[in-house]
Amino acid sequence: MAPRLLTPHRLLDLLSWRSVDFPQIRVLQDGVDVHTRSYLTSRTSRRGQSVPIADTEKLGVLLGDGAQVIVDALNHLDPTLETACRALKWWCDMPVQVNTYLTTGNTAGFDLHWDDHPTVIVQIAGSKQWEVRGPSRLAPLYRDTGPNTEPPDEVVWSGALRAGEVISIPRGWWHSATRTDHDDDRLSLHLTFGMTPHTGIDWISWLGDLARDDERFRHDLGPGTDHAALTAALAELAGENSPTDYLVHRRQTDVRPRRSVTGGAFGAPEKLVCTTPFAPEIVETSEAVTVTAAGRHLRFAPAAAQCVRLLLSGRPVDLADAVTTTGVDAHTLGAVLLEEGLCTEATPALCSAYTALD
Repeated sequence: MAPRLLTPHRLLDLLSWRSVDFPQIRVLQDGVDVHTRSYLTSRTSRRGQSVPIADTEKLGVLLGDGAQVIVDALNHLDPTLETACRALKWWCDMPVQVNTYLTTGNTAGFDLHWDDHPTVIVQIAGSKQWEVRGPSRLAPLYRDTGPNTEPPDEVVWSGALRAGEVISIPRGWWHSATRTDHDDDRLSLHLTFGMTPHTGIDWISWLGDLARDDERFRHDLGPGTDHAALTAALAELAGENSPTDYLVHRRQTDVRPRRSVTGGAFGAPEKLVCTTPFAPEIVETSEAVTVTAAGRHLRFAPAAAQCVRLLLSGRPVDLADAVTTTGVDAHTLGAVLLEEGLCTEATPALCSAYTALD
């Protein structure tokens, strides 16, 4: 499975053909950032349009000397990793991004540090030595009131992560990774899937946005403010909009799927795939099938239930096969889901991202 997600050569191929710039891409040697002029260049068209890209020849020299190449949000550049992130997002109900770390030689990694989000690390190639310690502050935040700079002394786990192995590190746990004394492998490549949790602070911020609709919260604060009435109004607002309501709101209204839509220019689509940021909520009753996702609220006839669930399964679906399987006009139903932004046309390149990912 690990090589199916990414390989060192495919990473370099992506950097050869995709536009990347600092800080999405960084290169470190001995734990220190290398200046961008040592690995970035630009490609200028005859009309003077300049696009930043990696200079793969210079990058190769750095890798030959021993370096660490870090590329953030690689899911924005590769359909397979975008699909993997979407699958994790549907599973954990949190936004997910994947960063990649390619290390050669005995290059040092980051010093002992903690992240403000949980991570899942997948070792793709080679090996890397890890040290993990517990948290020194419970549930730390990116914007916090405490510095959280002193790691605990106790080492919870240390060892080598090898190709195909996975480790999960909770938010706030200290950790470091290095290739020092790992001469048995020429390189290490690992992916870090970072999940962004929703906290009570996010819920409070959401309440603040909702409060703008209530006149009581828009008045000036001053000597004449009725503190008791305002406090009661806030308690009322919080009671009517619970943390669960906030999570449902975020899940149902996130409208940032990346889609490929031809508008029929290439003919009617043959395959569709659901690309909503979070798994659609599907509710069946005797009267209707209700779908809520990506800021849309749709109703379909009860007879369409099987076809709706198939088209919104998250896997590429051949519409002709769906007609045979469900007995429903999947082409018409798919056109509605495509128009409403819940599905995208499953192009050959996109479908390739789903191969052998079971």
